[in-house]
Amino acid sequence: MPDQAGMSNPLVKSAVIGTILQLVMVVVGHFVPQVASAFPIAGTGIGGLAGLLNGLWSKGGSMGAAAGGGAVAGGAGGLIGTLVSSLMGDVPMSTLVVGTGSTAVAGIVGGLIGKVLGGRSAS
Repeated sequence: MPDQAGMSNPLVKSAVIGTILQLVMVVVGHFVPQVASAFPIAGTGIGGLAGLLNGLWSKGGSMGAAAGGGAVAGGAGGLIGTLVSSLMGDVPMSTLVVGTGSTAVAGIVGGLIGKVLGGRSAS
């Protein structure tokens, strides 16, 4: 049975989910031009979602850790998604920096929001 210790790590879980969503978007966009035209907005949104999940799932960490984890979770998916999209011929390789950077920034914002929302307790 495979080791599942990594999947209990909030950063790993959020990065994997973000990467899977990015890859689904890229593959669908390869065949559906309307989806491809939404790559910048949808990809950035997915990066923000990955950061949000990391912030929500990271209990006890600082705001800085939430921001950093969000950047990694969002940026990892953006990097891989943009690379795959470029290899498929849908975007130029020069998009790699912008795709990774925008998803990392969105991940920071999502991570901070997730940290704030995750810190709330039911009254």
